[in-house]
Amino acid sequence: MKNLWQKRQEVAKLIRLDKQYGTLLLLFPTLWSLFVASEGKPTLKHLAVFVLGSFCMRSAGCVMNDMADRKFDARVERTQDRPLAKNALTLMEALVVLFFLLLFSLFLVLLLNPLTFLLSFAALLTALLYPFAKRFTYLPQMILGVAFSWGVVMAWTAVRNELALTPFLILLANLFWATGYDTVYALMDRDDDLRIGVRSTAVLFGEQSWMAVSLFYGLVIFFLALVGKRLGMDLIYYLSLAGAALLFFA
Repeated sequence: MKNLWQKRQEVAKLIRLDKQYGTLLLLFPTLWSLFVASEGKPTLKHLAVFVLGSFCMRSAGCVMNDMADRKFDARVERTQDRPLAKNALTLMEALVVLFFLLLFSLFLVLLLNPLTFLLSFAALLTALLYPFAKRFTYLPQMILGVAFSWGVVMAWTAVRNELALTPFLILLANLFWATGYDTVYALMDRDDDLRIGVRSTAVLFGEQSWMAVSLFYGLVIFFLALVGKRLGMDLIYYLSLAGAALLFFA
């Protein structure tokens, strides 16, 4: 623990403390589901659990990803300065950080009902699976999409204590959104990925990646329209959706 305190700046880099957009991408759809399930009146406990849980699980995901990819990261220009890739932290030190992040996440989910607790194991499974997905599938971005969307279902069951179609429609919308933006992100590493044999949607679709991204974003709009229909949303919702479509395809 003393060594970790002395290396706190490297630990901060490991969990991407200075880059919280990932936490927000995990949190926002989760909060949307939470507000819909609670009819706009979520409890402070639920808000606290999902805000803190999003931070902890995104941080844990970064640690797991860097542990799995440390040898790949050392060979990719964009990632070669990560703490594990450059040996600024040991694998055991990263494991200690991961342990405490998961321990606190466990404490948070134990504050929720048994159904949500059971669903949390699926969230952990996808978080564990994603770092290794690029070794056996060209669709790791879709697995990331599931990982970044599962909080939607958990937020719903935390309030309603039951499964329903609505959160799964939101999940699908967010899954394809995440697949789209992470495909764009993967384009930066495509040349390195081809060189070292790492798979991604950017490698799979190649020069047609932008067409694939457009398809993914089209599916986002489709599933959000289904969400609106199921919730009985008014014209303002669909006008906002049309505005989002214009931004996607501009």
